[in-house]
Amino acid sequence: MLKVIVTSNHIDWTYEVYLKKSTNEKNIPKLINFVLVSALLTNCESQDKIKNLKGFEVSTDSITIFLKSRMDSLNIPGLSIAVLNESKVVYHETFGYANIQEKLPVTDKTIFEGASISKSVFASFVMKYVEEGKLDLDKPLFEYLRYPDIEYDERYKKITARMVLSHRTGFPNWRENEEDKKLKIKFDPGTAYEYSGEGYQYLAKVLKNIEGSDWNGLETSFQNKIAKPLGMKHTVFIATTHIKKNKAQPYNNQKQWIDWKNNYWYQKDKGVFVSSSSIHSEPIDFSKWMIAIMNNKLLSEESYHELFKHHSTISTLASGMNVYYTLGFITADKPYHTTYFHGGSNDGFTCYYLMDIAKKWGYVLFTNSENGEKLGDDVWNYFEKEY
Repeated sequence: MLKVIVTSNHIDWTYEVYLKKSTNEKNIPKLINFVLVSALLTNCESQDKIKNLKGFEVSTDSITIFLKSRMDSLNIPGLSIAVLNESKVVYHETFGYANIQEKLPVTDKTIFEGASISKSVFASFVMKYVEEGKLDLDKPLFEYLRYPDIEYDERYKKITARMVLSHRTGFPNWRENEEDKKLKIKFDPGTAYEYSGEGYQYLAKVLKNIEGSDWNGLETSFQNKIAKPLGMKHTVFIATTHIKKNKAQPYNNQKQWIDWKNNYWYQKDKGVFVSSSSIHSEPIDFSKWMIAIMNNKLLSEESYHELFKHHSTISTLASGMNVYYTLGFITADKPYHTTYFHGGSNDGFTCYYLMDIAKKWGYVLFTNSENGEKLGDDVWNYFEKEY
């Protein structure tokens, strides 16, 4: 008897093959190959239907048709997506081009910029420091590290990590968006909500100081505390040579190539751990982090309580439903109170992820387009249909 183990969608399948005494040993490798192919085909067939967010079955063929249609209408060159059922990847596909000019297709090795979904991952990274007793969510950050850029305003001494992660610092998103290009505090810290990458970057500077290292040292800390424990081999905040080699090219919403080497933000952020926007990843790797969050792995129960707690009201919809920012995540009132999501937009890259931690359901998509967040919304609507 010969046992062959096949791994598919994180499940080990054991196949027992009974050999005749007369079986020629030279034919065993061919037999193993036949079993592997047959097993994989069988497992693929078992995934021709998956469950949507409402629990209804939807065919993978219809998902593919929908995605291709929306890519065409939104002028999206390339897409990579993964869908999770019961905390497992049940659908993973790549479409289009990573490089239009050279006709290079998106593959399972293609890397994308994750833009603002960095914030959710960074928040979980921050909680590691909290658990280790190296950072207090409610201790003013200036006590860890003075910030010369804003010392002219004494109110900055009120800013805490909790305020940063929930966008309550009073900082603008980026100082470059201000008329005078200076960092400023627009309201008393802790009293209101304003989305701010500047706040997140101040906290990244604090962590770097806690580590007593440079930006590469903070990247190493991220790898050791988050990426490596979860088996995320292709997720980084500072791009490596491998990441750059496999990275998709960026395009605007008219599929026009963006000259990234001469892009302001690329020049500014090169070699920097930008906590709010510089994560690079792909769906299978990113889904490992989502699965850990869904299953309360990696962090303590108390840490998840802090991460998911409502800290800021972003908006109130016409229906009366409130949308909230937690520590690094967006959520809402019922029926979405167990749903956490975030989009991301950098020049030439947009993405989206959503997970329902109660249903263990989710999806993540990356694009080399500026319309990927719109696609993320469309995919959410698609997966909420009641068939």
